[in-house]
Amino acid sequence: MSQDIISDSLNQLMNAKRVGKKEVVLQRYSKVLLSVLEIMKQKGAIDYTLNEEEKVLKIKILKLNECRSVKPRYYSGYQSINKYLRRFLPSRNLGSLIISTNQGMLTHQEAIANKVGGSLIAYFY
Repeated sequence: MSQDIISDSLNQLMNAKRVGKKEVVLQRYSKVLLSVLEIMKQKGAIDYTLNEEEKVLKIKILKLNECRSVKPRYYSGYQSINKYLRRFLPSRNLGSLIISTNQGMLTHQEAIANKVGGSLIAYFY
C-alpha cells in the first residue's frame, strides 16, 4: 500500500481481473478516484456502488482489458494530447486517457473538444 490511492486501486482492479475475479472491494477511496471510476463507468468498462455507511467501494469489472495510472503525472496542452495517446493506448479508437483539467476530470476526447489541457491521471481500454 502506497500513498497513491488511484494507483493502488487500479492495480487492485487489474490483479483481480488477472486471477478471474469479477468484483473488487476497496476500503480506501477519494473524490479523485470516484471521478476516475465515474468516467470508466460511463464508458462501460466497470460498474461500482458506494456504501457510505460501511465506507466500502464495490467495483464490478465489465469490459476492461487494462487500466493503469500515469506516472509521473505529465502535463499536456490540448495540442499535444495525441503524443500521449500514441504512448499509452494501443490504437486511436480504443480506450480513453483521463485528464484532470480546470473543468474537472475529462476524457481525452472531451479535453480536445473543449480545447483544454491538464495533468494525465490514468488510462484504460
